[in-house]
Amino acid sequence: MRRGDLYRVARPPGQDPKRFRVFVVVSRQALIDSRFSTVVCAPVYSARHGLSTQVDVGLDEGLLHESSVHCDELVSLSKPRLTHFVGRLDTEKLDALDDALLVALGVLRA
Repeated sequence: MRRGDLYRVARPPGQDPKRFRVFVVVSRQALIDSRFSTVVCAPVYSARHGLSTQVDVGLDEGLLHESSVHCDELVSLSKPRLTHFVGRLDTEKLDALDDALLVALGVLRA
């Protein structure tokens, strides 16, 4: 498991009406590789609003249609739930994810 990996998760947490939802792993690699049982993930939705907290993804990342990662809706998922690998963000998309996370969390770069 690596930062930027996309996984299809059955019965997503919260009030999600979908039976399955794709999530992107956003935790730092040190946490992913540790003994901690959970990682922070961002959901992927087919709705795209062009917000600075969203990253466009699609066929190149293994999805069936154009979608976006919503960094305003971070969740903690247990590692054992992340078993159905879908795809991976490339370096450019990882950089865009970093920028979107900074905006979503209100973190300013120096």
